[in-house]
Amino acid sequence: MSGKSKTAPIWVAGCMSGTSLDGVDVALLKTDGVSVCGFGDTAFRAYSEAEQAMFRAELGAWQASEPLTELIETAHAEALSELDGFELIGFHGQTLAHAPHERRTYQAGDGSVLAEVTSVPVVWDFRSTDVEMGGQGAPLAPFYHHALARYIGTAGPVAFLNLGGVGNLTWVDPRVADPAAPDALLAFDTGPANAPVNDLMRARRGESYDRDGALAAAGQPDMEIVAKGLEHSFFYKMPPKSLDRNDFHDVLDAVSGLSDADAAATLTAFAAASVARAMEHCPTAPEALYVTGGGRHNATLMAMIAAGVDCPVAPVEEVGLDGDMLEAQAFAYLAVRVLRGLPTSSPSTTGVRAAIGGGRVSRPTV
Repeated sequence: MSGKSKTAPIWVAGCMSGTSLDGVDVALLKTDGVSVCGFGDTAFRAYSEAEQAMFRAELGAWQASEPLTELIETAHAEALSELDGFELIGFHGQTLAHAPHERRTYQAGDGSVLAEVTSVPVVWDFRSTDVEMGGQGAPLAPFYHHALARYIGTAGPVAFLNLGGVGNLTWVDPRVADPAAPDALLAFDTGPANAPVNDLMRARRGESYDRDGALAAAGQPDMEIVAKGLEHSFFYKMPPKSLDRNDFHDVLDAVSGLSDADAAATLTAFAAASVARAMEHCPTAPEALYVTGGGRHNATLMAMIAAGVDCPVAPVEEVGLDGDMLEAQAFAYLAVRVLRGLPTSSPSTTGVRAAIGGGRVSRPTV
């Protein structure tokens, strides 16, 4: 750590490649692992259609092929090369399989390789310890959400909603100083978000997503299919709880007989209904719901969510945050916590037995 005090804030590069499979986000964050001290530059390395096809072919695998592993490591190195001035890297890797009920999760990519390529220490494999200790291994951004709520100065409880391939919700009480305290956080996956619509668009139209929710806006949702989807056993589980990207393939099958527009509208309505159902679990009503992730650009989805919840709904940009890079920033924040031996998850965020820190550290040999 360049001889610096353990508690001195440093610049960290966080990396995230999520279940939407669109590419690698990298973002600089200045932090001591407790407070957010500053935001830095960001970069994005997109995955091509061919590269996305490689990922889709191996979703669900418990060991990535050598070509896919090389792609992940190379893409991250390329994205990181756009930034400078960082002393540490938080590397999430690419989730291919996630089965916490079997106490295993798999994020492809080797942090030790990235450490050698960049000559910077890398913290990685954030989820395995949590899962091994009985946790869901997800979501892991809530401790960062807690720091952000304190950074933006919210007076009372708020909620953050990440709309990636899967949705996840974090309820935060920023009046509680320690994110590991039992009453500071509640976090869990809400259900499918962008993944089913993205898969529909790719299969029917050869497009990667429903831009601005335009196709969904032109259709009528089949609310019987939505209601049937909400009968899935996942929605009867108490949080914390988590999902794999493909856990709701049956809902995608259910819209096979609908027109493109009606199918997109139905899947979008299902994502919004999942959020409304999730909000029922908040310990107290949040003052606002701040939305991050790619789904916040979908005007139809955002309108449906706003219609289904009892608090203001807004993209995180409304409070000065970067919704495209928030997840990458989260793994920068968590990387410092790992180095400091601080918890990165707790019973109220992943269901793990006790507040624990995950991750392993790889340092360059030269």
